[in-house]
Amino acid sequence: MLVIPIGNDNISNFMRNSLVHVSNINRSLRNTKSEVLVDFICSNPLGIMIVTNKVSLQLDLLIIKNYVKSTNNIDALQVKVPWLPQSKFYLKIIDIPFFPHDNA
Repeated sequence: MLVIPIGNDNISNFMRNSLVHVSNINRSLRNTKSEVLVDFICSNPLGIMIVTNKVSLQLDLLIIKNYVKSTNNIDALQVKVPWLPQSKFYLKIIDIPFFPHDNA
């Protein structure tokens, strides 16, 4: 899963065709031989959340960001850098071990 902050106006424009965007992003990822595929896209107060089948690599994030920026009816200047959730709860869901620091 990754989050792309894109601004409130862009969220509704992007979500109108979310199924088309899932197909197009998956095609772009397959063209680069990525093992990551998008399962679905949903909106949240921060922007859009793109749920993937695996943890995305930096190249995957770049491909997805470039796709979102090139989408019609989207103000590309409002599309920010995608980021992966970093909460302990999220890490537990995807089964990544989390080891707190000794001083935490």
